[in-house]
Amino acid sequence: MTEANPSGPQDFPDAKSESGEAPPEHPFVRLLGGVRGALESILPPLVFVTVYFSLGADSTSALTWAIVAAIALAVGFTIWRLLEGKHPARAVGSMLLVIVSAYIASRTGSAADFFWPRVLLNAGSALAFVVANLAGWPLIGVILGPLAGTRMQWRKDPDLMRAYKIGSWPWAVLNAVRAVLLAVFIDGDNLWALAASGAFFYGLTIVTIVISWWLIKRSLPDDHLGIRHPRLQI
Repeated sequence: MTEANPSGPQDFPDAKSESGEAPPEHPFVRLLGGVRGALESILPPLVFVTVYFSLGADSTSALTWAIVAAIALAVGFTIWRLLEGKHPARAVGSMLLVIVSAYIASRTGSAADFFWPRVLLNAGSALAFVVANLAGWPLIGVILGPLAGTRMQWRKDPDLMRAYKIGSWPWAVLNAVRAVLLAVFIDGDNLWALAASGAFFYGLTIVTIVISWWLIKRSLPDDHLGIRHPRLQI
């Protein structure tokens, strides 16, 4: 038996509700992270490469200061989140990524090698999206469920399960594309392309969000209220 839903599906109405409250923030918007999310994506590779070249490049001291700048930036983002009382997981993850990247670059003496952990991270993420889909745990559902306030209830809704599986495939493609492009840039020692990769990939992420959300909405039946209202099988 399926839980009944009223007609007129609207996940996130544009107008204020009858109580006068503003509509809830879209889960995908929260996932993107706003201005801070953009800065956390764009600045680390840009700052690392810019400092490296500004100090002459091809020298141990230039690489050292580039590493110091990248780590300081990652620490700064983490402190920013802590001061605002935000969950620091994203910033801490970014900081650990920078530390591992710094270690590899310091050991090899190559600025381009700073980006290899990002290749591995994106390749692993692409594989995770594929495996999770095949296992019946689409990662977009795992991520959006808590953000939408439904936790894992969507797993009891066959329509949402199917929609999240379809909506997860663009993310697998996004991570695979990022891994391939980074590997190509590293192999060609194209540091300025690597510096711009944060901004370019952030743009690709926005495109992926639009495509993923469109696929999710398109995959749901017309009478379904959307991701905030899973129809539970009783």
